[in-house]
Amino acid sequence: MALERRRDAAGGGPGRQAPPAEENGSLPPGDAAASAALGGRAGPAGDLQPLPAPHPAPPGCSAAAAPSLLLLDYDGSVLPFLGGLGGGYQRTLVLLTWIPALFIGFSQFSDSFLLDQPNFWCRGAGKGAGPAGVPGAANWTGPAASPPAPAPAPWAPPGNASRGGADAPPLPSPPDRPDNASHCDCHAWDYGIRTGLVQNVVSKWDLVCDNAWKVHIAKFSLLVGLIFGYLITGCIADWVGRRPVLLFSIIFILIFGLTVALSVNVTMFSTLRFFEGFCLAGIILTLYALRIELCPPGKRFMITMVASFVAMAGQFLMPGLAALCRDWQVLQALIICPFLLMLLYWSIFPESLRWLMATQQFESAKKLILHFTQKNCMNPESDIKGVMPELEKELSRRPKKVCIVKVVGTRNLWKNIVVLCVNSLTGYGIHHCFARSMMGHEVKVPLLENFYADYYTVASIALASCLAMCVVVRFLGRRGGLLLFMILTALASLLQLGLLNLIGKYSQHPDSGMSDSVKDKFSIAFSIVGMFASHAVGSLSVFFCAEITPTVIRCGGLGLVLASAGFGMLTAPIIDLHNQKGYFLHHIIFACCTLICIICILLLPESRNQNLPENISNGEHYTRQPLLSHRKGEQPLLLTNAELKDYSGLHDAATAGDGLPENATANGMKSM
Repeated sequence: MALERRRDAAGGGPGRQAPPAEENGSLPPGDAAASAALGGRAGPAGDLQPLPAPHPAPPGCSAAAAPSLLLLDYDGSVLPFLGGLGGGYQRTLVLLTWIPALFIGFSQFSDSFLLDQPNFWCRGAGKGAGPAGVPGAANWTGPAASPPAPAPAPWAPPGNASRGGADAPPLPSPPDRPDNASHCDCHAWDYGIRTGLVQNVVSKWDLVCDNAWKVHIAKFSLLVGLIFGYLITGCIADWVGRRPVLLFSIIFILIFGLTVALSVNVTMFSTLRFFEGFCLAGIILTLYALRIELCPPGKRFMITMVASFVAMAGQFLMPGLAALCRDWQVLQALIICPFLLMLLYWSIFPESLRWLMATQQFESAKKLILHFTQKNCMNPESDIKGVMPELEKELSRRPKKVCIVKVVGTRNLWKNIVVLCVNSLTGYGIHHCFARSMMGHEVKVPLLENFYADYYTVASIALASCLAMCVVVRFLGRRGGLLLFMILTALASLLQLGLLNLIGKYSQHPDSGMSDSVKDKFSIAFSIVGMFASHAVGSLSVFFCAEITPTVIRCGGLGLVLASAGFGMLTAPIIDLHNQKGYFLHHIIFACCTLICIICILLLPESRNQNLPENISNGEHYTRQPLLSHRKGEQPLLLTNAELKDYSGLHDAATAGDGLPENATANGMKSM
């Protein structure tokens, strides 16, 4: 009888059935591993109750249980054991991720030189000196206004240089356009190339007039290759590892990149540029992920920004490299050949240890840890937390790899990735609008435009933006900095669209005291602010995604955000292909997106000084916090797992079968 009364009390009364596990905030059957690691769940009274196992584990099989929490806490246990960035071997690996950023910077801005629209005129049209000493001025025609590409971040898809200004003449079009028909009566042209080259792709194959559209197709090919490369290589890197994807991308970019220089027609050039972009995406993506995964929480942003500055050095050096080469084929070969040095990475660059631990490849992880300790001349007996003994117990565990598709079934993680994708798309999409508007005021006198002045103006704005990011992110954090730059982008866009139209309306009255020069000055000022802020938005969106996406799917998440940036930049050659038709609508759409992004950024978590999430369960526990810290006496939002028992929405958010470390919080992982 006493035993029956105990059973009735435990079950809530005779005949009462225990509620299903999923209705009480516990994990679904597929998450039994995480439940076993936590040892139970919180009941209504706050006591821990054991979770019933959905399926009994086979005898002698330990794969169903979660690995040791010590091994899952990479930033809190494994990385300190290896010395963090204090180890000489880790610093060498970080340096090896910085050096290729210079080569990537060359490749990113190659379109600005290879596909720049030169001035052209009919060959043998006359001996009279034309404007600025150009012969045959009566038959001279210039390209559409071509400000340099909006400076992307070191990871971003390359821009292109031939983009029209607000008041620029349209690009040469087929003969059905009567205003351009007179310029296309020639059968041969002479070219005045502004980029320091004697010959580029446009002048080699006469891509003017009827063939001008092929220039934009060539620009499409590289951008589309980058987009597909980010999406595909990101998924592959999460499945087979970062190192194989990096090395195979290096091999194939050497093959396709050098073959581009041997192209016999523009069709071959465009096709090979697609594959070159695909391989370049694999290099950019894997290096970015490896750089993030090598660093402790307090050093991630600094290490990433150093790589950005190295890539910008490539941007600033590119005009000198073009002037040195003089021919586009030599320039293309010189851009690709430095990647030969990266073939040495096969023997000197290891796989990401963080990824091996997160995917439970403990046998390979053990060998790599011993390699780290040997390179750093460390004593294995300094393992205070007992990482190696715990690792020995888990060597028989089978690897557990995850695809980015898994994120669809999550509750918070997919929202964070979608928000950052929209931010990246908006930042790089509207960047072209600001660049086109700023350069448009210089093309009213086409012969006075200066390619180098435009190019270095855009590069200087990007450099100033990265410097400002370093300061803002330090004081406001990732989310606060992203919100500030997005607000600046929205203000610059709305003021340029609204205020300038109002100024233009009043400038038509003689007694208003306003002139077109006032409108132009305001437009240039808003464009500079917009380019400055939108560049920071794109860069921070990618970095933010790398921090909040779990290690098991980090490359896949990065690929989605980088592909979104590529789609944003793809709108520029599309608008150019249509002779600037729809530009105003293009700007309005992205201006509206900035307002949506401001609201969505508030839904993101703050990842500053937080440990990187290793599995999807960790990523799900990255939830948002208020922008301002709580007042004295208020309950903070950094709750431990024991305190999460009263928040069923947070408790049942874990959707992967991995345990959570003891220092897990509602906003991620407390760095030790």
